[in-house]
Amino acid sequence: MRIVYMGTPEIAATIFETLLQGEDEVVLCVTQPDRPSGRGNKMTPSPVKEVAVAHNIPVFQPEKIREAANVAVIREAKPDMVVVAAFGQILPKELLDIPPYGCINVHASLLPKYRGAAPIQWSIIDGEAETGITIMYMAEGLDTGDMIYKQIVPITAKETGGSLHNKLAIAGGEALMVAMEQIKSGTATREPQGEMTTPYAKQLRKDMGRLDFTRPAEELERLIRGLNPWPSAFTFHNGKQMKIWQADVVENPNPQENAAPGEVLEVNKNGFVVATGEKALLVTELQLAGKQRMKAGDFLRGYRLEAGEVLGDEAQ
Repeated sequence: MRIVYMGTPEIAATIFETLLQGEDEVVLCVTQPDRPSGRGNKMTPSPVKEVAVAHNIPVFQPEKIREAANVAVIREAKPDMVVVAAFGQILPKELLDIPPYGCINVHASLLPKYRGAAPIQWSIIDGEAETGITIMYMAEGLDTGDMIYKQIVPITAKETGGSLHNKLAIAGGEALMVAMEQIKSGTATREPQGEMTTPYAKQLRKDMGRLDFTRPAEELERLIRGLNPWPSAFTFHNGKQMKIWQADVVENPNPQENAAPGEVLEVNKNGFVVATGEKALLVTELQLAGKQRMKAGDFLRGYRLEAGEVLGDEAQ
């Protein structure tokens, strides 16, 4: 079977590698244009392009796939199937209608939950017990097509956005190969998604990571894990940004005192405890602006932080 593969980020690159281990021929790779990256703004290829180049697969990088000339490039490749994983653009109907076996998408959630751009992170932030991969036929809407196959991935107690991303990348390749065999053998089923049961998994922004200590500690702990490694959760101490990489939910060590949200309640060898709207957070790994990421115990041996100080004031 002739395949056109469309994808851009790291998760799509891992899925691509799995696809290339199969018997089907990938005749074209479609990915986003090279973008400036790093301190020097050097033009950098997408992870998917790097895989394609390493395997001598032709690469096409349109700014807007919807343009007729770009759709024509896909048509000229004569694909039997188009496989999409986190490509980054919505495909027009003219493209969806090209391959006889359809366009299928690898989506990192158990649809119809978490349609949208950031399903991995939001499943952690919202406290889901499990997520997974859905292979679906593509329709004109955003993640709205009929489902073909699902693979469940549990979310562990200390799962981060990064660790779950890596699990889903592997599961995505596995699920794709199963679904493609079902399609080729004529055994694939089509299950309509029905009504969406969660809000759209909206795109992440850096400002979403600012910790609001009036919220419950359990909610903040999930946010810290979900936004790790990007865009990361943060607060401020003495006007300096402090990224919080890891924290545990603990009981308030001084429940009789009326502590302000964000107040440091206790400093110990493992880290420091911060008051929240409900229970408290024991910060165990952090990174002060301009410094390395480190365990909170190591940090406190060289940095003064005392009980009674309040985190969160950017203006100091």
